[in-house]
Amino acid sequence: MKISEIIKSKRTLSFEVFPPKKDGEGKAKLFAAIDELKELNPDFISVTYGAGGSNSKSTAEIAKYIQNTARITALAHITGGPSTPSEIDAVAQSLKDGGIKNVLALRGDPPIDCDREYCRYFKHASDLASYLKPYGFTLGAACYPEGHSECESLYQDLIHMKKKEECGATFFITQMFYDNSYYYRLVNEARKIGIVSPIIPAIMPLTNVKNIKRIQSMCGSTIPLELRNMIEIYAENPAVMEEIGINYAVYQTMDLVAKGAPGIHLYIMNNAATARAICGRMKNLFHELFGC
Repeated sequence: MKISEIIKSKRTLSFEVFPPKKDGEGKAKLFAAIDELKELNPDFISVTYGAGGSNSKSTAEIAKYIQNTARITALAHITGGPSTPSEIDAVAQSLKDGGIKNVLALRGDPPIDCDREYCRYFKHASDLASYLKPYGFTLGAACYPEGHSECESLYQDLIHMKKKEECGATFFITQMFYDNSYYYRLVNEARKIGIVSPIIPAIMPLTNVKNIKRIQSMCGSTIPLELRNMIEIYAENPAVMEEIGINYAVYQTMDLVAKGAPGIHLYIMNNAATARAICGRMKNLFHELFGC
């Protein structure tokens, strides 16, 4: 089913998974996690492209499992930055042959140790979106509540966001954030310049203190003072940190839904238990407002 059509009819609950570094046992565990996620009745599950496009074949395989075995709408990421047109064609055709109807078109960020020109053919996500149009996918794109690190201002980033919509994106999924005010600002400013597509907020539960530096290096997400204070006090207690991360994700979700967010996308790091914990604490909300 087209995600753009699902969003028109209801609030969406969705999860994101990523290809394991190794096949075999790693992939079997991921498929088992997807089967567990199915029990939470998500509207779709997205699967990432892998760093530098390194797992593009796995992305297609996992997306097909989500779509055809688990019977959940799949959203396959395609990253244009490191890819040639022929590589994009191969992945896109594989997805289309597998019945995948939804693609998240991304430029992607170059790996830290990248020793070559990263964006040879698709310098922007909008370029990739335009290229993928003939395949007939329903296209989504990423957006950044705190602005993209390569843009001088939020307004400049919004111009790029508008370009993605003009090139075919029918919905957006945000980068992770921990201060909801940035999401509300993004939506307000996007509407002012004429962006009309739904903007789905994405939450990554911060259950492990080791992830903080990695998250901030990836996307520069601001950690609010009240959350940072709790992290500093309980950093040496993993069990408490897990509860803090889950409870804070629940708080963010409750606030976002109360203020009109069209859905919630959870980055769960392939951990179905985290998804169950969050959804379990909001089962009435998801039942009443999401139809899950």
